Amino acid sequence: MTAEISSERVEVTVDGDDVDLHYRTGGEGPPMVFLHGIGLDAATVSWRYALPALAEKRTVYAPDLPGHGESDKPDRAYTTDYYLDALEAFLDAVSVTEPAIAGLSMGGALALGHALDRGGVERLVLVDSYGLGADAYWRTAASGVFQTPVLGNMLWQGVSASKPAIRTGLRSMGASEPPQQLVDDVDAVVDRRTVRAMRRWQRSEFQRTGFETDYSGRLGEIAAPTLLVHGNDDPLLPRSWSKRAASTLADSQLEILENCGHCPPRERPERFNRLVRSFC
Repeated sequence: MTAEISSERVEVTVDGDDVDLHYRTGGEGPPMVFLHGIGLDAATVSWRYALPALAEKRTVYAPDLPGHGESDKPDRAYTTDYYLDALEAFLDAVSVTEPAIAGLSMGGALALGHALDRGGVERLVLVDSYGLGADAYWRTAASGVFQTPVLGNMLWQGVSASKPAIRTGLRSMGASEPPQQLVDDVDAVVDRRTVRAMRRWQRSEFQRTGFETDYSGRLGEIAAPTLLVHGNDDPLLPRSWSKRAASTLADSQLEILENCGHCPPRERPERFNRLVRSFC
């Protein structure tokens, strides 16, 4: 029987401002928190299939981070530190301590940052994770664009305008044609304010000399068991990051998924869910 996942809301204070957060939750057992990536993402986008599968043995929580999904989308600066503050406020609000945390892309960096500097974790699941390397081949071009606001606006102004534009964006991140359900899920939660949040976070992270957030030199500080999952065909973040991290972490398991791009929970949901259920 599939566990029921419900929608809930909680108000938190982040960086001095009240923020209304939407989150998905359900199940019974030890807590597990799921963190989505930046931009064309939200709890229902990354974790549509993972939440009911893991809720059979865990109490799952998947917030829409500020600027995303059904949560507030304030007109402000968005940085990794801001999102770490939002995660800490959310965990306090739902009375969760030392959970297992799964993070996709930017969400992986948040999981790492929380484990290293903000609070204890039971275990980590890092999925095509940001924060595991100092640079990528596309960063030089991207940093120039995002440090020039007019060019950044021109680049992203049409991303949320239509389903064909969303499909094009998803196609560039995956290993195969995105299914209609995924396109519909993104279309339901992404708007121009989401694109604004994404652009501002990217502007803070994609510096002229590399990425602002890189935890690769601190992985030896993490004792929690860690599962690293990476799509073999991810065009954004290299699988070599996860391979190197697996060799550095004290207790790790590495899984490279074939015919898979940047979003294993949606591109290979059955395989991904089996891996995480076994690990957790």
